[in-house]
Amino acid sequence: MKIGDQVRFLNEIGGGRVAGFQGKNIVLVEDEDGFQVPMLTTEVVVVGDEDYGTGHMVEVKAQSAQSTHSPQSSDEEPEPEDKPVTFKAKPVERKGGERLSAYLAFVPMDMKELTQTRFESYLVNDSNYYMRYIYMTGENNAWTVRAEGELEPNTKEYLEEFGREDLNTLEHCCVQLIAYKRDKTFLLKPTVNAQINVDTVKFYKLHAFRENDFFEQPALIYTIIENDVQKIKL
Repeated sequence: MKIGDQVRFLNEIGGGRVAGFQGKNIVLVEDEDGFQVPMLTTEVVVVGDEDYGTGHMVEVKAQSAQSTHSPQSSDEEPEPEDKPVTFKAKPVERKGGERLSAYLAFVPMDMKELTQTRFESYLVNDSNYYMRYIYMTGENNAWTVRAEGELEPNTKEYLEEFGREDLNTLEHCCVQLIAYKRDKTFLLKPTVNAQINVDTVKFYKLHAFRENDFFEQPALIYTIIENDVQKIKL
């Protein structure tokens, strides 16, 4: 098949003159009105070369199927089933979660080696509200942001890892929270601005880390707000 050949369509009425090619598998067929129609080369036949034998028709169908299932080029639009999944399920609300409760937690990475282990800090949101948070540490009146972000309802979020050499920087913490809900009405909650005096001596005491509802291992937990009552105030 070459430019200028007269062709007709195999699976529909019509045909025309070969005006050009797009890649290896697409032929541009120009009809009598001058319009160019892109067609698979397996879907057209040069006039005069038709072969209606069973063997030829099976071959044409096989070539057409192979072309349909061949990998797409980078310029082609992906099929819907190939597109990435962007749906995200909404957080599940629970009974009793309409009152704000939030906690700052310190968790040993190796409870069996308490004198040598490093620690992880977490912010726990035990409510049906989203929380925009800022976690800071301060010395005198100078404060440093250590973590910030959005905490989803009824979840906990990792803040940082630290060692005993960092304990002096954790003595004075501050957590600020703004609570809200997405895509629905909600009761307005006051902003939380809580300073926490962390007793760093407790990081050396096994009994200071207790069983809790938020972690599989014992943790040192400070209450920021519980049932809408801020426990640690400025």
